[in-house]
Formats: sequence, structure tokens, C-alpha cells
Amino acid sequence: MSFDFASDADLALQKAIFECLTTDAGVSEFVGSRIYDAVPGDTGFPYLTLGEAQVDDWSAGEAEGREHWLSLNVYSRSGGRAEAKAIMGAVHRALHDAELTLDGFALINMRFQSAETRRESDGATWRGTIRFRAVTEPLSE
Repeated sequence: MSFDFASDADLALQKAIFECLTTDAGVSEFVGSRIYDAVPGDTGFPYLTLGEAQVDDWSAGEAEGREHWLSLNVYSRSGGRAEAKAIMGAVHRALHDAELTLDGFALINMRFQSAETRRESDGATWRGTIRFRAVTEPLSE
């Protein structure tokens, strides 16, 4: 069976991020176990989702690196954006410069890029989006 390095690295990073967030006390304080890739229909607030992800070539010489751009989304109905910002702060503390272990790949770095909050069209939900950039390389055999 053949695998695509970009998607394999992306999936390994996603799994490591999910593991980090689900075991981080600061994140759990806000969302408990409500961290999703696919959100169930009856989910309570607040919760956190794995958002958009993009993988680009970051190869240099013989090193087959990949650059990952990823987003996480926070959803809150606490009456304002403060809770969404607090959750994004916990996510930042958990992931910025994190030393995550990836299956088959080395995480070279993981850095915060940007964050924003906005009110959703329902008028009651606040969404916070926090973005990170990561670089991975395959482990040497």
C-alpha cells in the first residue's frame, strides 16, 4: 500500500494535536471532552473543533519537509467574546512551541500565527479561530 507523505504527515499532526488538547488541563477546564473533528448534533457549549488545514511542500535539499497551516475553532454562548478568548488562550498555551510526538514524523516547530473572534449569524454564538503553523519531516529509517 502506498501513502502520500503530505496527507500522512497532516493526519499524524492532527492526531497529536487532538491528544494534546484532550489531555491539557487548561483546555479541559473550559471545554471538558468537547473537542471534535465532526461535531455531534446535540453538543453543548462551549466546544472546540479542528478547523481548516493546509499542507505545503517545505523540502530543502534531501529533507522532505511539510509546512502545515491549521485552524482551531472555539464556539461559545456565554454572552460575549470573553469565554472564546479565554479558551483560545488555553489552546495557545497548549500548542505554541509544543513538543508533540507524531507517528512517523518529527515536529520541527509549531507556532501561533493569528486569532480572531466574531459573532455568528444566530446572534448568540461567538466563534473564535486560532491559527498555527507547523513544520514536519519524516523520521529517518
